[in-house]
Amino acid sequence: MASAMLKRTRMMAQSLRSYASISVGSDVTAAAPNVSLQKARSWDEGVSSKFSTTPIKDIFKGNNVVIFGLPGAYTGVCSMQHVPSYKNNIDKFKAKGIDSVICVAVNDPYTMNGWAEKLQAKDAIEFYGDFDGSFHKSLDLTIDLSAALLGLRSHRWSAYVVDGNVKVLNVEEAPSDFKVSGGDVILGQI
Repeated sequence: MASAMLKRTRMMAQSLRSYASISVGSDVTAAAPNVSLQKARSWDEGVSSKFSTTPIKDIFKGNNVVIFGLPGAYTGVCSMQHVPSYKNNIDKFKAKGIDSVICVAVNDPYTMNGWAEKLQAKDAIEFYGDFDGSFHKSLDLTIDLSAALLGLRSHRWSAYVVDGNVKVLNVEEAPSDFKVSGGDVILGQI
């Protein structure tokens, strides 16, 4: 069953990826012009900020950003490999002039906050929730993981973005893969 699900997921990922609206040379802010993300925070911080969001243009314009997307907080590969690959290399990213290393997933900002704290990564990486998937939908980087009871989620991916312009983009073939989107890989591409 799991093997069949992974095979079907791989086929879906390949077909979706060939139509992604984001690619090297694309402007993220143009691909997602009216989209905002929700910075990871506690419920009380959400209330006190009146549930503020951060427009995509504010994240990318004028900044050198490494961003990575993953299927979801508290999931296996995401927790054990993906986030640690960035956290463990944060000094190397800063040495290369990266202003922000960002993790984004189709989760609410409160889940992202709890997960970031559990991973002890909140001081190194900025975590954002894409609660309704609008950011990933705009980039055509969504995948339906309903077979795994996750619903619509993000592909596993990474990008190096300068002033909104995508310089490097890596997308895994399947959500369980961890071959091209890790911190070590993109660090070598900057």
